[in-house]
Amino acid sequence: MSTDFPTAQLKVIKIGGNVVDNPEALTRFALDFTRLEGPKLLVHGGGKEATRLSQALGIPTQMIDGRRVTDRATLDVVTMVYAGLVNKRVVALLQSLGVNAMGLSGADANAIRATRRNPVPIDYGYVGDISAAGVNAPVIKHLTQAGITPVFCAITHDGDGTLLNCNADSVASAIAKGCASVMDVELIYCFEKDGVLTDIDRPDSLIPHVTPEVFADLRAKGVVSAGMIPKLQNALEAISCGVKSVTIKNAANLLSDRGTVITA
Repeated sequence: MSTDFPTAQLKVIKIGGNVVDNPEALTRFALDFTRLEGPKLLVHGGGKEATRLSQALGIPTQMIDGRRVTDRATLDVVTMVYAGLVNKRVVALLQSLGVNAMGLSGADANAIRATRRNPVPIDYGYVGDISAAGVNAPVIKHLTQAGITPVFCAITHDGDGTLLNCNADSVASAIAKGCASVMDVELIYCFEKDGVLTDIDRPDSLIPHVTPEVFADLRAKGVVSAGMIPKLQNALEAISCGVKSVTIKNAANLLSDRGTVITA
């Protein structure tokens, strides 16, 4: 990966399926997103939409530790939903608000290359693991410096013609880590809660600061589970790989300081 670039700044924002799935919440988020100054990049999920289509087609949905098991039929569904319907819906919305957005999968411009996950001990099917080395940081930097706002879905490729389904949190983390060598990167995870909570039904139970030790304790006590586990794992790994800051917050609080800040 070349690092012959002057330092620049990049905000990598990830929104979850609960935001994408709610037209009003998505519109509010998009309006705030347009107000963020400087180069920015959006990564989106869309799992609920994929689950609905799978159910309509009679394709079972299997989740393990918050990650979707992706057989061949499920890969077709998530590719259609993530890289097609959801991605273009978000791009069209941003374009309507004056953001020059470009919808991308990892296969486009070889932006993100992944490796199919080892089937041992759990076979997740066509699921990819991404490292910072798999991120084409120069391409991403050129796009953002040209005034384009990339909008990435969670579909990547292995370089040999096979598409792979990836966790959208992992995609955002990998992009942030991969670009950290050529830019100052801020990573923000936006979803439907105010951050990491000790009680998911109480917004006032926000944990403002998480370190690796705090995360281990929260996981051992069962305070964090399912989808929050990979989110925090990715956040901590991003910090250790040079990402300037990582925040987990409510999509409605994109422009505020409220949220959980992750540090080493």
